[in-house]
Amino acid sequence: MIVFIDDSGDAGFKLSQGSTEFFVIAMVIFDDELEAEKTAVSIKEFRRSLGWPDYREFRFYKLSKDLRLKFLNCVNPFRFRIRALVVDKKIVRSPELKSKKDKFYAYFIKEALKHSDGTIMRAKIKIDGSGDRVFRKNFLAYLRKELNTDERRIMIHCKLVDSSGNVLVQLADMIAGSINRSCSDKKDATMYKNVFQKHIEDEWEFQ
Repeated sequence: MIVFIDDSGDAGFKLSQGSTEFFVIAMVIFDDELEAEKTAVSIKEFRRSLGWPDYREFRFYKLSKDLRLKFLNCVNPFRFRIRALVVDKKIVRSPELKSKKDKFYAYFIKEALKHSDGTIMRAKIKIDGSGDRVFRKNFLAYLRKELNTDERRIMIHCKLVDSSGNVLVQLADMIAGSINRSCSDKKDATMYKNVFQKHIEDEWEFQ
């Protein structure tokens, strides 16, 4: 099992000054490594058909409506599952989560992986992320401590990766962006999520 994770939105709480209202964690889960490889090849072929260089990323908020739809339709035939956590930041009460971005990010990644009803187990996990060496070390140690026990191992390997070199993390970005957009009142709110609705195993609203 391989899980690719990305988010949409920010960790800020100045909602009246531009911080996003919602924060979304999207997990794209492949139960078959070969299917993951096929999906990655399809995305790379689509990128090449656009005449883009290999280093150019697919990012939801940088694409036109047309390209978003073409990308999502390109991956739609493949077999993968989607689990998402949607956080309405208006209901977050913890002073620590509201004031420390690293804590906010780590907590909700952990929550998304932990509350999977047993559908994510012994997974190889790749998360979009950078940060300094200390942050990366502390973040990964936190996940191992919170997710793995003697009786249950949710992850067997976890790595923070640069999304520019991983098209399946870019897929997670496209899914996260689409779900975040579906929470808005914009005209295209549900257009993108409707394309991959059949893949959604769970979309959990944080309470």
